[in-house]
Amino acid sequence: MRLIDRYVMRAVSASILLILLVILALDFVFAYIAELEDAANDYQALEALMFMLYTLPRRLYDFLPLAAFMGVLIGLGQLANNSELVVIRAAGVSLARVTWSAMKPALVVVVISLAIGDFVAPVTERIAQSEKAVARYGGDSAAASQGFWHREGDVFMHFNTVRSNGELHGVSLFRFEDNWLQEALFAARGEYREDHWVLHDVTLSELSRHQISTEQMDRFEWENQLSPDVLSVLIVEPDRLAIHGLYTYASYMESQGLNASDYWLAFWKKVLQPLGTAAMVLMAISFVFGPLREATMGGRIFTGLIAGLGFKYTQDLLGPMSLVYGFNPALATLVPIVIAGTIGAVLLRRAG
Repeated sequence: MRLIDRYVMRAVSASILLILLVILALDFVFAYIAELEDAANDYQALEALMFMLYTLPRRLYDFLPLAAFMGVLIGLGQLANNSELVVIRAAGVSLARVTWSAMKPALVVVVISLAIGDFVAPVTERIAQSEKAVARYGGDSAAASQGFWHREGDVFMHFNTVRSNGELHGVSLFRFEDNWLQEALFAARGEYREDHWVLHDVTLSELSRHQISTEQMDRFEWENQLSPDVLSVLIVEPDRLAIHGLYTYASYMESQGLNASDYWLAFWKKVLQPLGTAAMVLMAISFVFGPLREATMGGRIFTGLIAGLGFKYTQDLLGPMSLVYGFNPALATLVPIVIAGTIGAVLLRRAG
């Protein structure tokens, strides 16, 4: 029995690896071509290539669930085409045993995905985005339309670039009182010192209804609750952050009275992704033993793509709906998973 388990696991693992390499290669080529369109200033072909290499862990994380789903579908489908599954079942191996053997490589994918998504991809993504911003826009010369906005109380902040080490370039602060702009500050550069920020080459303007006074300073100490750990979250999109980073920043935004729905949605997507991968793999296994038992390889691939895209688009649809209509983002993430798992369980029950 162990020999059969290893044989099924090897067939599924080889398919997962092959699918992953093909998807990554295609995505890398097309994404690099698209990235070259952003070439500007110091951001040229070599820098775009480095950007692609830094974002490779994030792309790997994004494609692992699809690779697990398609790999199981194609790996088991190949065994079915060669009548090997029929022989395995005739030898007395239960459907549950074959299902578990096919699920094991997918569980390895889940573990690898969690490690990459929480410890590797967020770090490399921050480096990629910050270095790209510095290369494209420069530190002091960045356009005001670029960069990152943030608010803390009555202070609105804009940072042209935020480097992965927490260093700031092009810092703009606007303080309001009673809906009236009281102070405007611009600093060429900022760095974090223990519990506060030190801004360099500062221009501070104080505004009243009758006059504006401007002061130039070499340095200015700026105290607030915005630490480099929190600030580094602004560099990347919510769904590209680590789970603990999402939770920390969402809690921080709520403490400031800001809307953190996007970050809670991304948090629940990441937390529930292992369960979603398992549900998709279960559905793939059920397809092979159920309606796709006699299908050709092309038919399985087409069906797998439709099912995988349907799962993804359902999540992509329900997620924004939860933000618009105000229902729990965890529910929006969980519904497609429950649907996929239910389809897989029902089809396997009928096949058994």
